[in-house]
Amino acid sequence: MFQSSGGIALGGVDAVSYFTEGAPRLGSPAHSVMWKGAVWQFASRSNRERFEANPWAYAPQYGGYCAYGVSRGKTVKADPTVWELRDGKLYLIRDRTVRVLWENELPENIRAADAAWPAVLINE
Repeated sequence: MFQSSGGIALGGVDAVSYFTEGAPRLGSPAHSVMWKGAVWQFASRSNRERFEANPWAYAPQYGGYCAYGVSRGKTVKADPTVWELRDGKLYLIRDRTVRVLWENELPENIRAADAAWPAVLINE
């Protein structure tokens, strides 16, 4: 299950665009797919097809929740415009202020979030 707003993953942002364009780009209902309990929208048919071929390669870590929040044992809604690609993985963050905290101790925060996920969902 991925965090969604009204059933739409990433607020309608195309998950593939972070990797192919280096920025979030709004998707379209015309290029959408249901996956893991949410509707994922894409800016193009080719991006939708890339996602369908390997969704785990493009989906954000920790179900789309704020990566820093997960590292602290909490599920916090993330802003899809505040993000980071690290080692081929997409991390979403709550806001720009929290992003600074996330980056200050990045390796430790990733280890803590990895250890907390998915057990942190029990507290949701």
